[in-house]
Amino acid sequence: MSVMVKESPISETDMIAEAEKALADISRIRDGVGRVIFGQENVVERTLVALLAGGHALLVGVPGLAKTKLVETLGVVLGLDSRRIQFTPDLMPSDILGSEVMEQDETGKRSFRFISGPIFAQLLMADEINRASPRTQSALLQAMQEYHVTIAGARYDLPSPFHVLATQNPLEQEGTYPLPEAQLDRFLMQVDILYPEIEAERRILLETTGVEDAKAQNVLQPARLKEIQTLIRRMPVPESVVEAILTLVRSARPGQGNADTDKHVAWGPGPRASQALMLCTRARALYDGRLAPSVDDVRALAEPVLQHRMALTFAARAEGTSVRDVVAKLVKGV
Repeated sequence: MSVMVKESPISETDMIAEAEKALADISRIRDGVGRVIFGQENVVERTLVALLAGGHALLVGVPGLAKTKLVETLGVVLGLDSRRIQFTPDLMPSDILGSEVMEQDETGKRSFRFISGPIFAQLLMADEINRASPRTQSALLQAMQEYHVTIAGARYDLPSPFHVLATQNPLEQEGTYPLPEAQLDRFLMQVDILYPEIEAERRILLETTGVEDAKAQNVLQPARLKEIQTLIRRMPVPESVVEAILTLVRSARPGQGNADTDKHVAWGPGPRASQALMLCTRARALYDGRLAPSVDDVRALAEPVLQHRMALTFAARAEGTSVRDVVAKLVKGV
């Protein structure tokens, strides 16, 4: 048995035809990114899954692991209007959203005109997002969730599609402001970037220290990306996958009958985590060349979807337990 969201009706034949076209496009996207980003297949997969699912992603890793390069490459390959904001402690909300300026015409009449900020882009890179003050971080909240901003009481819609890929350095704590839980929950996934494998690093050395670097090439248009995102929302989801998502997310909440969770977790993921898994499993299935998600997709995406939506108890942290350890145990029960 499969579950489908309420959408306009589409025949199975049309669904398969659309999926096959999408598979060809995704294959070209993967090849386009692979020409510039060497190795890091998991990182590329998860970041692309977040974009295909229509969401935002938080990229966490030490400096020098090509976080910025990945975002720039995705912007070119997907044909998105990209902007970058380098977050700093003195960055103000108006530096992101834009502001109104007073102008005077030939007759002497004065009026305000809105000058849009860098957030008015299809792909926004929020570099080192935890360096900005909470006031500035909160300026992203409405935009990330509602896809519009409000300036002086007037609403301004953001371009479509709109995605935020934020980066964060996990090592430096001085001069940083931890993201509030409300903002972390807006990110569909947290993608942890680890050091590359030796073969990938060897290729990096050989191909990026010459006269010319590999350049990303555009292979898709924003309108086509939106079509693929709509297709993903129409994909059927087996009942077994729905049950696996419910079992996993609910077992990560204290007070739901899981002794290990009750011992280690202070608070767990809300329904938005379940929604994220429903979207991401479908996107991963299509990314992998399949027309429907499986329970394996739920297991594979459990860590990036759940880890930033949970908090450990003081006792768990004192024991050296990590959120990843807790999620790994929960996955075994799915």
